[in-house]
Amino acid sequence: GEAPLDGIEFIDYGTDFNATVNAFDSGEIDLNFESPADFIDILDKMGLQKSEVATATTLVARTNITHKPYDDQRVRNALQMAVDNNAVLQLGYNGRGTVGENHHVSPIHPEYYPLPKKERDAAGAKKLMADAGQADFEHELITIEDDWQKNTGDAIAGQLRDAGIKVKRTVLPGSTFWNDWTKYPYSMTIWYMRPLGVQVLALGYRSGEAWNETAFANPDFDTKLKEALSLADPAKRKEVMKDVEQILQDSGVIIQPFWQKLYSHSVKAV
Repeated sequence: GEAPLDGIEFIDYGTDFNATVNAFDSGEIDLNFESPADFIDILDKMGLQKSEVATATTLVARTNITHKPYDDQRVRNALQMAVDNNAVLQLGYNGRGTVGENHHVSPIHPEYYPLPKKERDAAGAKKLMADAGQADFEHELITIEDDWQKNTGDAIAGQLRDAGIKVKRTVLPGSTFWNDWTKYPYSMTIWYMRPLGVQVLALGYRSGEAWNETAFANPDFDTKLKEALSLADPAKRKEVMKDVEQILQDSGVIIQPFWQKLYSHSVKAV
């Protein structure tokens, strides 16, 4: 039957989620847009209803290859090799997601092709960074101040340091971060889900695209992606995506540690 509803009011509490918790506690709100992973247990204990869904939303630690030393593939690959994506999932997002494979195509995308799994190689990463002549270079990993994004950046930085790679962390408010998000040498960006993997790759990694924050430009990648975009049949597209995913993964331009599960909470009356 019909449910009476006088109106809907949207309230922005900013990036400090404690304000949302307090709003639930005081009865000011009935439903939130999204619950960060490290607040889920708190909200569950408040007797709220939880909704969850697996997504292709992710966070990428990307280098911009127009900035040295990230124009050197050895440096980029060393950063990748130093990081255990599953460990970052556990530390950065409390394990509430699925492990990424550094090619920005999700298992829930219809054209996803499963590549061989890669293991962390801290010693190999340190050697490769030294071979590139960058053993003493200090990387600056920039993130927004949102808790889970900051925590994920901290987890990656910790793994890099454990591998003998120097890194400092810079955390910026959203109002500052988004002014230059495509220009930072080394930073982390949230990418929300698109229905198809080819949509994400065309937006974020095809040569010359406005949202190509890595400045990645690879003719072979572009050609293969163009072919994949022309195929309506997911099974046929999947075969082409094997090469597309491999080229992007091998380039080292992103560490893509996990795919989020997303959560929201509501009072039982909703």
